[in-house]
Amino acid sequence: MQPNARSQVVTEMKRTKCATIGAAAALLLCTAAQAQAGDDPPPGRDRLVTIGIGPQIFPKYPGADTYQLAPLPHFDIRHVGDPIHFSAPDQGTGIGLLGAGSRVDFGPVVRLQGKRKEKDVGAPVGNVGFTVEAGGFVQAWLLPSLRLRAEARKGIGGHKAWVGSLGADAVIRDKDRTLFSLGPRLRLSDARYQRAYFGVTPAAALRTGLPAYAPRGGLYAVGAETSLVHQFSPIWGMSAYAGYDRLIRDAGDSPIVRRFGSRDQFSAGLGLTYTFTLHRR
Repeated sequence: MQPNARSQVVTEMKRTKCATIGAAAALLLCTAAQAQAGDDPPPGRDRLVTIGIGPQIFPKYPGADTYQLAPLPHFDIRHVGDPIHFSAPDQGTGIGLLGAGSRVDFGPVVRLQGKRKEKDVGAPVGNVGFTVEAGGFVQAWLLPSLRLRAEARKGIGGHKAWVGSLGADAVIRDKDRTLFSLGPRLRLSDARYQRAYFGVTPAAALRTGLPAYAPRGGLYAVGAETSLVHQFSPIWGMSAYAGYDRLIRDAGDSPIVRRFGSRDQFSAGLGLTYTFTLHRR
């Protein structure tokens, strides 16, 4: 991480954004709904509830070289004896309509994208407002240890654009104690999204001295995601993730990214978890 990125992280530790708190709350509520979307358990089966919290860092906006510190919530509910549920760290929060145990599933999904301010960029290239990205997902377990997932979402407010992702995850389990995942990612968007974050309008070019730039839509980043969930004991555990994206094509060639940001986009988080049992009467 560059020196100015580290200073930005320290600054963000002193002020938690309202949008970040809302994202954490939405994640907890929607994940709980997803966990309960499966078939009702047979009578008498107890449930294990896992909750957790910790810090995470990620770029302040797409293409940034500065980072934001935010809470990393963790929530999982499953029946005693069932494996730990898998959820990739970068996927949107959704509800599977066919149930958690289905090999093929689909349903609605939502993600939140924080605002980009000109002062964050360091140049008057335009603001991008806070965005709720709503859409759908489809996923398939080709093998018990291999999942494919695709998402498509439309921005409500903010960038107002279409974004999507394609990913594969190899999932390795150690009984009911450890879950590890690793897989590649492709990030896609329409031209409106890329113009919002990577484009330079003629007016912005006059203000900044940057060349005018109108990127096209399509593939804009490739990367990988990995995650780890581990139980130290039946009660205490941890969850962690790390991600990397490389901006490519028109996004990677953006004058904003080249002069004020970075093509390399990192994210990571680490949290402590607590598990307790809900007994059914």
